[in-house]
Amino acid sequence: MGGSIAGLFAARVLADRARQVVVLEPDEITAEAGTRAGVPQDQQVHTLLPAGHQWVERWIPGVTEEARERGASLCGPDKTVTALNGFPQASYEGGHHMLAIGRPLLEGLIRDRVTALPHVSLVRARATGLRYTDGATDGVRFVPTGADGHGTQEEETLAADFVVDAMGRSSRLSHWLEEDGYDQPRLERLEAPVNYATALFERPTTFEDLESAAVLQLFTPDHPSGGVSVAAANAIEGGQWLVMLMGYGDNRPGRTAEEFRAACAKLPGIFGEATSGALTRPVVAYHQADSRRRHFTGAGGLPARLVAVGDAVASFNPVYGQGMSSAALHASCLASYLAGGADLDTAATEFFRLQQVVVDAAWTVSAGGDAARLDAANGTEVPEEVRRQRWAMEQILEATLTDGDVSRAFQEVSYMLRHPAALADPDILKKAMAANEGTVTP
Repeated sequence: MGGSIAGLFAARVLADRARQVVVLEPDEITAEAGTRAGVPQDQQVHTLLPAGHQWVERWIPGVTEEARERGASLCGPDKTVTALNGFPQASYEGGHHMLAIGRPLLEGLIRDRVTALPHVSLVRARATGLRYTDGATDGVRFVPTGADGHGTQEEETLAADFVVDAMGRSSRLSHWLEEDGYDQPRLERLEAPVNYATALFERPTTFEDLESAAVLQLFTPDHPSGGVSVAAANAIEGGQWLVMLMGYGDNRPGRTAEEFRAACAKLPGIFGEATSGALTRPVVAYHQADSRRRHFTGAGGLPARLVAVGDAVASFNPVYGQGMSSAALHASCLASYLAGGADLDTAATEFFRLQQVVVDAAWTVSAGGDAARLDAANGTEVPEEVRRQRWAMEQILEATLTDGDVSRAFQEVSYMLRHPAALADPDILKKAMAANEGTVTP
């Protein structure tokens, strides 16, 4: 249920084990990817983190090369810059690659490859409910959708041996389960009001050294960045720069080209260069009020033969770029669950246990920073243990500017290659403190 990236990854995994895979997607799918009504943020910057990139190639080998042939950039460590308050984080040997690409193109490439499999089909329809037999999901109720995205016919039922909810953060699955007498997964919300503004600019050929680049600038609240908390510039297909500005709360990046360029002029030089070309698409704004997750592991009375993936389970602050990579990791959990001899006649407890490891790790990275920002804004008194944990993270973040080992550990956690627990290693904190020479006090 849902043909976005999470649903497509799940379909790809199921294709290895099912006689037939049907993807129900209400939005119109055209030959050219374009925008979809169900993905209001698809015109914003999207980052396929190294972990996500690895899994994309695992499930759909060759998609990276196809993306590059279409003009996307595969950015290695020499073309990827992450900076704090205008200062680049320390380099280290090795490094990782990120795919700089527009979300519509990436989703289109994945969709084309998955739906080209002989036993995978895509049906334009909106899921409206589930059917059960003896405590197990055995069908999906749906309404075919027309050009306007609304139902055009009577409700039908599609028989199914296994059902995946990939309907995104607005999924109605919890509501259906409660109506049908099953446990409703607990919904957790964390206020994180983010305001995005993204624009596309021509990428002049004179910037040859920048033609394959991904730049991410992070700013602490006390840094004078004109209200911009995060800025990103990706060299994507079409010879364009995709540039994003993000602010929290009342800080809203400019909506006009003039306001956008004025904000970029206050940032490190790369942003002035990236926005110097002709505007190829108007500035697009996006607002998200909160991060949210649904706790399926705590819901004891779930039907069998049913799982959920992607934003239907956890939808994070998008500035951390975890969404697409989380979807790929959820698919890997599904593959492990099915390969492990899953008992499909009982609730998918083992799948949700595997998935929780991924969700907890991503939530720790994004929600940790947002909770600290929220507490500071509200003047909330935090427990001593939490205060010291945040102090330790400040030490680590500061040390990423000067110590390559600390920078590697931090980036590998940010890239979803290592669990956040890696940053709790006493040796990492000692290195950070030594690099900072005590400049951040507890």
